[in-house]
Amino acid sequence: MAEIELRPVRDDDLDGIFDQMRDPVAVRMAAFTADDPEDRAEFDAHMRRLRTSPEIDLWAVTADGELAGTIASFPVGTDTEITYWFGRSWWGRGVATAAVRLYLGTLAVRPITARAASDNAGSLAVLRKAGFRKVGTEVAYATGRGAEIEETVLRLDGP
Repeated sequence: MAEIELRPVRDDDLDGIFDQMRDPVAVRMAAFTADDPEDRAEFDAHMRRLRTSPEIDLWAVTADGELAGTIASFPVGTDTEITYWFGRSWWGRGVATAAVRLYLGTLAVRPITARAASDNAGSLAVLRKAGFRKVGTEVAYATGRGAEIEETVLRLDGP
């Protein structure tokens, strides 16, 4: 298993994150994505907002020192929600599960909410392994698929 670490997102991470977030297979799997994953100007503006917002806690995830993806938390009403994105080359290797567990250890707030497309078995497995439990489903428009799809809502109540 790779050594997983969290660190602030750096300017030199942005090209790699952009490539990860425009991978067509990953976009389809994640489903809830940017309107146009190929729009670099919009990506840069979005990352600027994420990196400068006092309400958003955004981190780069490294595996053996290499950028593997990102993880973040943000407020949704009175709730805190987490989100993550990993490059496809890291899927199925335990990196996401380890990173989510590591990140959750840094967050004092509970409960924490997470969401995933209901057919995204990999992401749902990561969240369940980290202690999240399903609390419901919603139907919403998924830009990455150009259609309304079912999304599973999960929650972590304890440590």
